[in-house]
This record gives sequence, C-alpha cells and structure tokens, in this order.
Amino acid sequence: MALLRFPRLIPALLLAVALAGCAAAPARPGLYEQFGGQAGVEALVEEFLVRLLEDERINAQFAEVDLPNLNDRLVEQFCVELGGPCTYTGRSMAESHAGLAITEADFNALVEALLDAMQARGIPRAAQNALLARLAPMHRDIVSPRASR
Repeated sequence: MALLRFPRLIPALLLAVALAGCAAAPARPGLYEQFGGQAGVEALVEEFLVRLLEDERINAQFAEVDLPNLNDRLVEQFCVELGGPCTYTGRSMAESHAGLAITEADFNALVEALLDAMQARGIPRAAQNALLARLAPMHRDIVSPRASR
C-alpha cells in the first residue's frame, strides 16, 4: 500500500479532509447580516419609527423631534450595535434624553415597538435578543429616575 511508504502523508491527508469539511460548512452570518445589512437596518428603523408614532402611549414624546435626524441617528446606532461598518455621530443617550422625564412605562412602550418592528421584519429571535442585550445598558441614561406620570 502506497500510504505505508509515506507515513507523513497520513496526517496531511487527515488534516486536508478535516479542513475540507470546515470549508464546506456555511459560515453563520454576523449579527449585522442577520438584520439584513444596511438596507435591513434602515427598513427596521423606519418600521420602528412608524410604530412609535402610532403608539398613543409614547407618540407625544416625539411631537417636537426632528424625525429625519432621529431616523439617521438610529440607523447609525443600530448599525454600530450590530457590528456594522458605521459610526454613530449623535449625542450620548444621557445628553439626548436629559430633561425629558422619560418614565419606565415610556421606555417599555419603546421596547415593545422595537420588538414588534423586529418581528414584522422577520429578524431571528436570537438576533433580536442580541440587539436588545446591547441596547439594554442605555436604560440608565434614558429613563429619568424621578420621572412620574
């Protein structure tokens, strides 16, 4: 048998077979790709803002907001949080929400709108949870500790 004459050939063949198996397995898309890349993030933000503006529990918070700017900053922010090739150019969450007296109920309504938008866009549940986990630390900069309504 030819392999017996070349003992170093056996490990090399095993390695080649193992690597071929790895190369054949499709790579799992990153979080940004699971959201549909730039077009998917833009569509999600649009869906999200529509839902926020339709929600009577929270839409008053957006009455004086520059919506085109909010749209652009949310696209940037979501893109960054999803690991996309973007840079966030907006203010910090603390600066953006200072003095707005946002309550826990307001925040929860916003999260519900985001969940509904992600569901409507067909984003996988695990990807939804990953984005929410990345956004969750912002809660402390958004909700006012003394806000009551």
